[in-house]
Amino acid sequence: MLETTDRNLLIEERRRRICDLLREQGRVTVESLATRFGISQVTIRADLSMLESTGALTRTHGGALRRAEDLDEPLGVKQLQHHAEKVRIAIAACELIREGETIILDSGTTTAEIARCIRASEFKSINVITNALNVAALLMDVPSVRLIMPGGILRRESNSLSGHMSESALANLQADRLYLGADGVDPEIGVMTPHLPEAELNAQMIRISRQVVVVADSSKLMRRNISLIAKAEQIHMLITDIAAPAQSVDELRQRGVEVKLV
Repeated sequence: MLETTDRNLLIEERRRRICDLLREQGRVTVESLATRFGISQVTIRADLSMLESTGALTRTHGGALRRAEDLDEPLGVKQLQHHAEKVRIAIAACELIREGETIILDSGTTTAEIARCIRASEFKSINVITNALNVAALLMDVPSVRLIMPGGILRRESNSLSGHMSESALANLQADRLYLGADGVDPEIGVMTPHLPEAELNAQMIRISRQVVVVADSSKLMRRNISLIAKAEQIHMLITDIAAPAQSVDELRQRGVEVKLV
């Protein structure tokens, strides 16, 4: 007979596989899952109910659908979502910047708001490394900003550059602080994105940065995605809004992450 801990591990593995199937196919049925895993439909329904309670999927009659939030939406759509929260997060992020520092601004709409804050600030000289074309466009005419951009392959959905060229360009650089965007933040798993090449570039950004600050509105917490950028233990700070789930905030703090609510 299996030990309880072994049984629990098997359950968690099965539920992770259900999430993987949803990302690949967009929808699953109770019947097909029961056949695939060789278990009863009652057990599968319990799995789907649990996963729905965590926000991992949307239940339907006879199965489940991938959450709409798990789709990688164009930047123009994301800009309209939770804008007030992103502005508050950006202001708090900008307050951390000190004269003469070198910072990295990852791609994303929240980091673009940080760029707008920098435009309105009175820095004499800072260095900004970014792979995001929209961020670069906001800073290219700011006299106090020395702008550094790695090369790479353009991904139009996020207006960002990524790939091996980008990673190589960053290899010999160092930064005081990385402002990292995220499509999903889960205390148990970490920071996630739907795009693997961007996750790999983000990992390189983390390696060259003294401090890692995740900037993400509360809708991103407890959301999971396909590509892991970093575990929670690799993050120094999360800046998010006051609607963040209290349990997620507590779990992140227990893992050593400083959480700022704005």
